[in-house]
Amino acid sequence: MKLPKEILLSELLNFSVRGNIAVNYGNGENVWMHPPVHRILGWSSRPSNLDLKRNVWRLNQISQIIDNEIYVNGDPAISDLATLNRFPTLIEANLINITGSKIGVIADFLFELKTGRIKFYLVSRSNPKIPGSSRWKLNIDNINDQQPGLVFCDSQSLNDLILIKSSIKNEFLQKGKKIINRFDDMKNKASNRLENWLEEDEDINQNLDFKPKSFYNNTNNISRSFSDKKDDDPWI
Repeated sequence: MKLPKEILLSELLNFSVRGNIAVNYGNGENVWMHPPVHRILGWSSRPSNLDLKRNVWRLNQISQIIDNEIYVNGDPAISDLATLNRFPTLIEANLINITGSKIGVIADFLFELKTGRIKFYLVSRSNPKIPGSSRWKLNIDNINDQQPGLVFCDSQSLNDLILIKSSIKNEFLQKGKKIINRFDDMKNKASNRLENWLEEDEDINQNLDFKPKSFYNNTNNISRSFSDKKDDDPWI
């Protein structure tokens, strides 16, 4: 099976690692990366919950990905969790804005599987481990500095970043805003139609030359015409 060109770190760590002889090396656990150049070198897997050792893999050891399993070539490097925790990483680092305030946490990143080059990071507003939380795209060009546990960017807030994945709460709020906006549009259209109708009615009333009691005002003319006819009629 052909390997994907790009993949998320979270997807890589969710895969189960298997060897050529169908040996299960467990699921991915930690990333092995080089933050100054924004590149991932490999990752580690945990054979079992009771095992203290960790298997460390290079990206070029991946042979194929089938369903939820990664097949690797060769043997892993054996290490332990204490050693791996000393490796530099930007995952779960706090994102600092241009004024020095925390605006989010680095939760994930998209990288090229062949070269390990990171294309962009994904930022969470708070705890990235909360399922269904939103993700914002942080470009590499937007990062101006980095320290252990800290990433500094040129943005003021998360609203300056592109929203990649919306949480259920944000989707509900957006749908609610759309419904309110539609209701306001309908209300404005109805108001405009009513105003136009009232203006047309006023124009019609102004054009009508209606005289009240016109029948009674013309009684004299009627009586005069009748008397004229009476004088002309020889039988009356």
